[in-house]
Amino acid sequence: MGDPTTELEQLRTELRRREAEVAEQERQLQRYAADLRETFKQERERAQQLRDSYVATVRALANAVEARDAYTGRHAERVASYALMIARAHGTTMADDPQAEFGFLLHDIGKVAVPDAILFKPEPLNEAERSLMERHALVGWEILRDVDWLAEAKAVVRHHHERWDGDGYPDRLAGEEIPLAARIFAVADTLDALTTDRPYRPGRSLAVAREIIAAHAGTQFDPAVAEALGRLDDDALDAVREEHT
Repeated sequence: MGDPTTELEQLRTELRRREAEVAEQERQLQRYAADLRETFKQERERAQQLRDSYVATVRALANAVEARDAYTGRHAERVASYALMIARAHGTTMADDPQAEFGFLLHDIGKVAVPDAILFKPEPLNEAERSLMERHALVGWEILRDVDWLAEAKAVVRHHHERWDGDGYPDRLAGEEIPLAARIFAVADTLDALTTDRPYRPGRSLAVAREIIAAHAGTQFDPAVAEALGRLDDDALDAVREEHT
């Protein structure tokens, strides 16, 4: 039988060794966790920088389109803000997706291919001119077609002139065949068009614009989206006009 004192000392030595190993493992885990936090922070910063770059690029493209038309002013900024507000009122999480905002801002990029004589004509367009004007939705989609990071935004560009009843363009989609972002944008776009001064008519009041959109719910517009607009306060919509005029 061994010496109890010696065995006890051996046990104490083994215990201290195990405690040292555990302590070293904890320090390694802490260092690993710190490295992960730093890596995550750097990746998040890089992702934010990339997103900021995307936003700057999209806004530059939108501004280039709007620079041709002094009458619509900051139309893209206004209508994008309206559309995001309507999306929130509708209950969709789309307002948190930058792809939706990119599509709202770039909706009219295809108008770079429309001649000024047609784009700024104060009288009604003839059939040939209207056909050329309506091509801007497809032209815009074609311009952005190979830009992978605008995948969902391109649906808004292509389909923002579709109608709930199927009489829109370019693909004559109807009802829920039309992407939700495009349905939301259609209401926002009409709201801005009705309430903005144009060379051939003054802008209408917000109350009149609401009435017109409500009257076309179920034909031109998704009824649920038109209803979402109706839940927005006038003050909130007026604030958008003031900010982006």
